[in-house]
Amino acid sequence: MKNIKTVTGTTEQEIWPVIEADLADDDVLNYEVLINQSGRQVILTIDIDPGGGFEGGYEITELKAPVGIAHDFRFGVHDVDFIDEIGKFFGMEDVKTGYDDLDGHVIIKASDETLVRRVFEDAEVRAVFASLDDFDMGIHNRQLEGTDTELPTLELSINYGIIDPETLRKIYRAFDEVLHVIMSL
Repeated sequence: MKNIKTVTGTTEQEIWPVIEADLADDDVLNYEVLINQSGRQVILTIDIDPGGGFEGGYEITELKAPVGIAHDFRFGVHDVDFIDEIGKFFGMEDVKTGYDDLDGHVIIKASDETLVRRVFEDAEVRAVFASLDDFDMGIHNRQLEGTDTELPTLELSINYGIIDPETLRKIYRAFDEVLHVIMSL
């Protein structure tokens, strides 16, 4: 892993003031930090390229964390878009959590519906993911750098740059809760 800034603490309250201070710079276009909270490691990346000339630019906010254990649970979730609406019309099915606030906003594919419901049982977690647009999250197998070993990794990718500390903290908290639930399976 390349050398990136690390923030360590046992609670979010210990960690977040450091991140807020980093984001206070008005010109934050690229930011990457390894958050080490209570033994869980999350990499937060914000990359904003405004483009120039004929380039359109891009924005992305990502959270990635090793799940730490090998298990068969796999899932993917993303916000509903136009293609999904057409797919639903033609009978495409996704996992329903039983929470209308979330089910109407996202498409979920999973290997275990019961575990998906457990992942999203927290109302604050559901509220965050129901409010996000243009995102996807799931468990992916990633090869450890310099080895042949693959490790399940929880990844959230949001296709816009989030530099507002309060909004980012809510997303981090929801991601961390999902990670905690998955790691406890």
